[in-house]
Amino acid sequence: MTLFRRRKPRPIHRRIINVIWPLMGIKRTGHYVMHRLGRLRGGPYAIAAGFASGAAISFTPFMGFHLLLSAALAWATRGSIVASLIGTLIGNPWTFPFIWLWIYHLGVWMMGGEATAVLPEEGLSISILMDQFRGIFIPMIMGGLPTAIVVWGIFYWLGRRLMERYHLHRRNRSMSRQRKLAMRRADEMLQQKRSNAEARSVGSEVSEDR
Repeated sequence: MTLFRRRKPRPIHRRIINVIWPLMGIKRTGHYVMHRLGRLRGGPYAIAAGFASGAAISFTPFMGFHLLLSAALAWATRGSIVASLIGTLIGNPWTFPFIWLWIYHLGVWMMGGEATAVLPEEGLSISILMDQFRGIFIPMIMGGLPTAIVVWGIFYWLGRRLMERYHLHRRNRSMSRQRKLAMRRADEMLQQKRSNAEARSVGSEVSEDR
């Protein structure tokens, strides 16, 4: 069974639009990621640091090694490794083209050169980067590292606050549920006492009639 499946199937035209530009999918994915992070073991720091590590590594040109590097960075920052793997979702087919263009042009600017290379439309791979090591890979490393540091700080700051609110909301909801359960048990005990008192009263009246 697929998680979060819709009760009513989406019309075919909405499916096509969602493939081109997943507006609804982004919102639902955000809720899904939020709940997944909230249910992970660890405090707000560990979860936020782990997710920020995955997001930061997504802004580096080390294609094919993002999961491994995000886990290593999460371990180094005492973050959640599972959260770091979820954080790599920041890098996806819709965001990678913008990420690559940004870190490439930033790297070229930092190196004081001009953007002469053309990024392949089919996407980047380690083989392509190695073939154009100086033209593409070095500028992307130069632009990716400072960007990754900034991205880590932003996602850590946002993630920690969101996790603190999420955990507080869960604690409050759990306490509210416990209070309702206690009140219900108290009502049941009170009803039982009243029933017992009424039964004793009826029994005494029968005894007096006899």
